[in-house]
Amino acid sequence: MDPLYLALTGLLVMLGLIALHVPIGVAMALVGVAGFAQIAGWGPALSLMASEPASTMGNLDLAVVPLFMLMGSLATTGGLAADVYNLASAMLGHRRGGLATTTVLASAGFGAVCGSGIATTATFGRVAMPEMLARGYAPGLAAGTIAAGGTLGIIVPPSGIMILYSVLTETSVLDLFTAAVIPAALTVLCYYLAVRVTVALNPAAGPEGPRLPWRARLAAIRQGWGVLLLGAAVLGGIYSGIFTVSEAASVGVAIAFVFALIRGKLTKASLIGVLAEASAATAMIYVMVFGATIFSYFITVTGAAAFVVEWISALDVAPLVVIFLLLALYIVMGAFFDEVAAMVITLPFVVPLVLHFGYDLVWWGIINVAVIGIGMITPPVGINVMVLNAMHKETPLGVIYRGIFPFLMADLVRLSVLVIFPALTLWLPQMLR
Repeated sequence: MDPLYLALTGLLVMLGLIALHVPIGVAMALVGVAGFAQIAGWGPALSLMASEPASTMGNLDLAVVPLFMLMGSLATTGGLAADVYNLASAMLGHRRGGLATTTVLASAGFGAVCGSGIATTATFGRVAMPEMLARGYAPGLAAGTIAAGGTLGIIVPPSGIMILYSVLTETSVLDLFTAAVIPAALTVLCYYLAVRVTVALNPAAGPEGPRLPWRARLAAIRQGWGVLLLGAAVLGGIYSGIFTVSEAASVGVAIAFVFALIRGKLTKASLIGVLAEASAATAMIYVMVFGATIFSYFITVTGAAAFVVEWISALDVAPLVVIFLLLALYIVMGAFFDEVAAMVITLPFVVPLVLHFGYDLVWWGIINVAVIGIGMITPPVGINVMVLNAMHKETPLGVIYRGIFPFLMADLVRLSVLVIFPALTLWLPQMLR
């Protein structure tokens, strides 16, 4: 079979296996091995199942993944999500739409110690949703804020998906974390403006709460010192150069462990649960990465990626048009796949295109993460919306999607700004080099 037709057949078979609920990493590995066997024989193909995972495991950046997963699980068990929410609520809850703003800020803060969009959504679905509904917030605004805020879990560094991107594209994870600072701040600002516009148009959607006395606010600050310390130790250590990313993750795990232990949250049962949760998440990610490397090798050998680059170049369209078409594709994919799957499936085809048009892979990594986050709240699926609806079945999907709309518009504006002005992403890492 012609290599290009073989690559296309492999891609269709892989999507078919995924539709049949075969794990994505397994589907990619099976297609990669079987496809390469048609070119080089079964002996070399089967050796891929050993050589590619072994090569990937030798990458020290990948060792950070289980550490950040463990840190996020320990932080959740230790009640740090509730602390950061209560702290922001004490400062802003008395303003119109204040609890929605609180949820955005708390999601950003928790994203700095969690690194997962779905986990951030699930956490604040438990912490923030009941509180906002009890204060008379419109269910759409409450749910929309939580689902959109969940996407901050992957854009606020340190982010698990950025680590995977750095491994798969051989870019610096520190450059990615640094480049994400301004886009993350821009995301928080856009979501804040979305809340303000929503409550300006419908004041009843986010009623004012009682103003807490300063004594209560100081108590919330004292209660929330743990998450502030954890975030400062991890991010401050990375950006100051005191720690490498791996060392910062280790320090974060130690602080989160001690904090949960001192609070009495770390019983034998909860510790087993934390280890099981972190191990399951890490294993899933590793299987995806192994499958992605095998599938990428197969696609490279067939020449399919080079063919796509040549074909698009022959269309004689501006590079920016191609980038916006890729972004539309990612938004659609993000609606059906989680953030990791949407990225690993497409990288073998997309990275050669980005490099061909002269774009920086660090810039594209941030754009990639941002657009996948938009897909996570985009109808007709949107995985964050599904997670929230599963937790609060009394809130219909239609209500959540209507609540998402202002944040989706804010996301599209933010994405356009980041694409048109790459310096917003690249200025900070270039300055710190």
